[in-house]
Amino acid sequence: MKKLQFKIVTPERIVFEGAVDEVVMPTVDGEIAVLPNHIPLVTLSKAGVLRIKQGSEEIVMAVSGGIIEVDGKKVVVLADTAERADELEEAKIEKAREEAKRLMTEKRHDAEGFAEASAGLERELARLKVARKRHATHGGPRPTSE
Repeated sequence: MKKLQFKIVTPERIVFEGAVDEVVMPTVDGEIAVLPNHIPLVTLSKAGVLRIKQGSEEIVMAVSGGIIEVDGKKVVVLADTAERADELEEAKIEKAREEAKRLMTEKRHDAEGFAEASAGLERELARLKVARKRHATHGGPRPTSE
């Protein structure tokens, strides 16, 4: 079976690089799945869950805004942030989510501040979804937030 070269990079590091079977990513126009020989595409990503399939394994990440480039043989994602599920701590994410919600309420009359708080909340919700998915996949109870 053909493979697709996939690389996701943030300003701090290369988060993942390797041959994969499929990548499912959040874009500003909705979620897309990319397989080998996909038509060329350049689009913007948004905060959400990115899934990589390698054989029977699925790698899940929380990502935020960035640029996605597909050329049929490879996919490169330049992301503002990207974190693997095993890097996320649910309790810390819950605190950040509550702070983002508080900021949205506080900045409701400040368009720019509200937009920033809203983007922060969207990012934290994606991180929380990935963290909870990891706990559900690995069995056992999920840690509760403080």
